[in-house]
Amino acid sequence: MERDFGKELDELKNEVKRLGELLDGKAAAGKPQDGAKRVGHIRRIPNMHPDPRLSSLMGDLESKSGARGTGGAITYLGVFASGGRQSSWMRNGVETDGLLALIENGTAERVLACIGSGERLRLLLAILQKPQTVAELVKTCGFGSTGQVYHHMKPLLAADLIREDMPKGTYVLQPHKVQGLLMLLAGICDMVDETYTCAPPQSEPESGAAPESGD
Repeated sequence: MERDFGKELDELKNEVKRLGELLDGKAAAGKPQDGAKRVGHIRRIPNMHPDPRLSSLMGDLESKSGARGTGGAITYLGVFASGGRQSSWMRNGVETDGLLALIENGTAERVLACIGSGERLRLLLAILQKPQTVAELVKTCGFGSTGQVYHHMKPLLAADLIREDMPKGTYVLQPHKVQGLLMLLAGICDMVDETYTCAPPQSEPESGAAPESGD
């Protein structure tokens, strides 16, 4: 019986085609299905926020960071009004490489050391909420004397975080430092927010054991 080489060749081609389709399917299964694209080393993640304006802004940050080869960038804006004073701010595309450098050059350590005591934080909070005199700060912050207030105010004045305002003897937070304090608190809020904390994996019930039921 003669072999039909043409038929065998067609069958071999079909088999190769099926194997190719199978391999393509496995490769596609391993790829992100969210339509993400890469710009340099940055993967763009679409539709991160229900507001398309914010998603577009995120895409712009991702694209520029990838094109520049930088670690990343952040954009922030806000408004705060209290005690008859208002601060509004907006910064766009602040590169994270520059922010990380604040640790390397010691700036972050000096700033945190300046404000990192309960007494100074209470002073900053009180002055942020409304301009106050030293006598008022004694009562508001629970200090024992005006001398204690001046002691803790000294490094804050030296760091240009607060200043004396009118009427004379009234102290306010420097307007251009308001956003820094609030953004620092926003960062702390993210650090302690349990929304971003991974819960430990729950163990599977032993074979034959009934799962616990909640009340």
